[in-house]
Amino acid sequence: MVVTTQTYSDIWQNCLSRIKEQTSEEEFVKWFKPIVPLDFDGTTLRLRVPNESYVYHIEKNYIPFLKPIIHQLFGLKTKLRYAVPKTEPQTSVVASEKENATIHKFIAQTDTTNIKNPFIIPGIKKIVIDPQLNPNYTFDSFIEGECNRLARSAGLAVAVNPGKTPFNPLYIYGDSGLGKTHIIQAVGMEVRQRHPELQVLYVSMNKFQSQFQNAAIKGELNDFIHFYQMIDVLIIDDIQELAGKEKTQNAFFNIFNHLQLAGKQLVITSDKPPVELKDIEQRLLTRFKWGLSAQLQQPDYETKIKIIRNKVARLGTEVSDDVIDFLANNINANVREIEGALSSLVANASFLNKKITVALTKEILKVYVQFNQKEITIDHIQKVVCQYLNLDEEKFRSPKRTREIAQARQIAMYLSKQHTKAPLTTIGAAIGGKNHATVLHACKAISNLIETDKAFRAQIEEIEKRVLAK
Repeated sequence: MVVTTQTYSDIWQNCLSRIKEQTSEEEFVKWFKPIVPLDFDGTTLRLRVPNESYVYHIEKNYIPFLKPIIHQLFGLKTKLRYAVPKTEPQTSVVASEKENATIHKFIAQTDTTNIKNPFIIPGIKKIVIDPQLNPNYTFDSFIEGECNRLARSAGLAVAVNPGKTPFNPLYIYGDSGLGKTHIIQAVGMEVRQRHPELQVLYVSMNKFQSQFQNAAIKGELNDFIHFYQMIDVLIIDDIQELAGKEKTQNAFFNIFNHLQLAGKQLVITSDKPPVELKDIEQRLLTRFKWGLSAQLQQPDYETKIKIIRNKVARLGTEVSDDVIDFLANNINANVREIEGALSSLVANASFLNKKITVALTKEILKVYVQFNQKEITIDHIQKVVCQYLNLDEEKFRSPKRTREIAQARQIAMYLSKQHTKAPLTTIGAAIGGKNHATVLHACKAISNLIETDKAFRAQIEEIEKRVLAK
């Protein structure tokens, strides 16, 4: 039996009422209110959504409670079909009909049954693929600080003008948990907002390797390479996983070269800079250095404050400024660990029905994070720097300006900015009686050396460990 337009629209309004009861107001307005029911033939409910991200996000996050509502009001055999407005009238979106599907195929409305690679079918100029992006990873939700400003700024520049900037490839590196995946997915999300006509794809190197192996077994390597050569913005996560995989490296080299020559954009992440990658062909390493390499570092005090405040707001709770200040001062961890520690704190306080205080924070989080034993001071940093460099403290504090003493002061200024709350004027006054401009210059000089000199970076990391250990 085919339900009339008025009937299925009314039923959909009943669905929305139930959905609203199980979501927040913000979620409901963003993800469900824009949906328009188009048709219901007794088994298939067609819904119009604003873009492909809705399909991915709804099926990934809301299907567990959405399907029972649909089945109860429309019938147990009801299947969902999504339609996205397109400039090309032949294109629509079809969601996978597998239970709890999280991957969707976006195909042209023509006979592509059993076709290995729709890109090479004559007459199909363009198809839309799932970019594999998380809608929550945007530039708006990324907390910017001194530790990540270069990477974020370069990522935004790439998103505004993909393939047309000197940052190609954009190579972002740093330790785990500092936000590499967030930034590169934000690039993808921004490109799709600004340039909806471009094909964007995010893929981890492990997944790329798995796809390559499957294609090799099935004799479909040409289709595999051709598919990737059709991407406009290719985002590869954890490129270091390419190490030792000679055949995959060769395929990726061909893809990389083709995209570069075609003016397409590549965005890459790694846990190391290109010069430190092992077991990867030199011709690839050389190409990784063609664009911009941007490092993500551990968040400084100001950035940790922003991260904590943002996380508190997302948790919908209240934490006093003294607790926030205590956390920022005493947790030396990456972004992911800071957010995890805060989630644990809020959850435990809720279960215990206690107000979050500094004392409770210390008690709860002692099993999750290692707190600083005492506040780090500029004087403490100066002493550690002098001890490590075997430099007399009197000479360090004297008016002498030898190259050795000047660099030691710059190191002390850099570490003081990273690990104390002292303003630049205070740091400069304490270290040689300098002004804030001198401190800024020193911090920039040390940061540049850390990025370009591997041995110097190792020295700074060792000094930093000693600073934090006391």
